[in-house]
Amino acid sequence: MTVRAVVFDLDGTLVEFKLDYKTLRADVINLLASRGLPRSLFSLSESVFNMLRKAEVSMRNNGRSEDEIGEIRDAILSMADRYELEAARRTNMISGVIPTLKALRGMSLKMGLFTVNGVKATEYILQRFRLKGFFDVIVPRNLVPSMKPDPAHLREVLEKLGVKPEEVLVVGDSEGDMACARELGAAAVGIRNERNPPEKLRSAGATYIVSSLTEIVPLIEKLTRTKRG
Repeated sequence: MTVRAVVFDLDGTLVEFKLDYKTLRADVINLLASRGLPRSLFSLSESVFNMLRKAEVSMRNNGRSEDEIGEIRDAILSMADRYELEAARRTNMISGVIPTLKALRGMSLKMGLFTVNGVKATEYILQRFRLKGFFDVIVPRNLVPSMKPDPAHLREVLEKLGVKPEEVLVVGDSEGDMACARELGAAAVGIRNERNPPEKLRSAGATYIVSSLTEIVPLIEKLTRTKRG
């Protein structure tokens, strides 16, 4: 495989994002219930963005106007932005990030970032840890019509980088990251953790499994040697 670019997830891959998911989800459910949607439609175990998708479908099915749907969408995303920015102030960088990104830069590889976090939190984190300069393309959720696991999110990054899917390694820790890569035909590198063990990542489409970011550079070197051989 000829690797020309590496695309990273942010939360759980480069940083440990300390977001209070439970409280955010509860607040979103309360907001939706106050707008007449049944609480039973939503669960604290699902993401805010999944709740939003379900809410939009339900509202359209019940004849609610697009203006009202847009108003609720904006309110939920604004709420998520507030929680994310607060969490960004307590976020820690994962071990091995800087050496890995420096090594990849030294290999003349293009690098992209795609994340379900909003622009404000993403910018804050990248500036705080001085990571922004490593990336040629950064695409948070606000810059795409549909975010991962929709492959359109990753496709936007690849188009901006000017690379083909078969030339890319997608590095992440979630099923959504793996699914995006699989759908487009890119190689997916799953970083295993307690939430996402190897079997879960492989089932979602991981081509390779690693325990830490420090394994990315040796993996690329191995793939390059195999290609030359």
